[in-house]
Amino acid sequence: MSGVEGRVVVVTGAGGGLGREYALLLAGSGAKVVVNDLGGARDGSGSATTAADAVVDEIRAAGGEAVPSYDSVADEAGGAAVVQAALDAYGRVDGVVANAGILRDGAFHKMTAEAWDAVLKVHLYGTYHVVRAAWPHFREQRHGRVVVAGSTSGIYGNFGQSNYGAAKGGMIGLIHTLAIEGTKYGILANAIAPMAATRMTADVAPPEVLEKLSPAQVAPVVGHLLSDECTDSGSVVVVGGGQVHQVKQFMTKGVTFAEVPTLQQVTDRWSEITDLSGAVPGVNPVG
Repeated sequence: MSGVEGRVVVVTGAGGGLGREYALLLAGSGAKVVVNDLGGARDGSGSATTAADAVVDEIRAAGGEAVPSYDSVADEAGGAAVVQAALDAYGRVDGVVANAGILRDGAFHKMTAEAWDAVLKVHLYGTYHVVRAAWPHFREQRHGRVVVAGSTSGIYGNFGQSNYGAAKGGMIGLIHTLAIEGTKYGILANAIAPMAATRMTADVAPPEVLEKLSPAQVAPVVGHLLSDECTDSGSVVVVGGGQVHQVKQFMTKGVTFAEVPTLQQVTDRWSEITDLSGAVPGVNPVG
């Protein structure tokens, strides 16, 4: 195969915005797509079938293949059902795009446990539930692609998004381990941090910024990460406004103490410890 032609790909949160663009591009490139969307509001409340159905209809009208899924990814049963929809319709699953998400923004001192939990359940746990259900199939067929929708909020932080940033940061941490565990099975796992004008970002950025951030600009990068030609794994790619760049963690040369240092010795040498000149890509020292 080449590209994504003939592949079966699950896209969560595909009833609108970025997910819809991913589904349309994949189907237009020959993939068979499970269009998953709970059909709820931006904060995760409510549900409806219309969002997923509309995208499936759009794909079929253009000559593509797609089936809908209305399951919530926030629990294990829902995540399993999303993958089962692919197996029932097409007999296999080749890729997962973990894109479903909600927002419950608020300054940290006002963050409630309910708002924290709701966001992590959809983003972080939702990613786990769907990918975990697909993982045995990837291993058995020795092929699989995982793309998770991270965020610059998970990389750099953003005011009022402690729950969202924590969830997105967790998703990025997850793909690093999936990349390691998937190596000998032909499974690749990567993250994107998309910047696009959707209902999720409608009041997050100024209108003059959003008008330059078409969701369609992100979809080809997702398509590449799902393709047979992709060889990268464990990468984090920021995409938006026509720009695409990779983000990596680096480590400084640092300082080696021959003996347990005193607090003052650490303070005295802190500028050396944090000096970024000569920094190199970070590696897990116990890996």
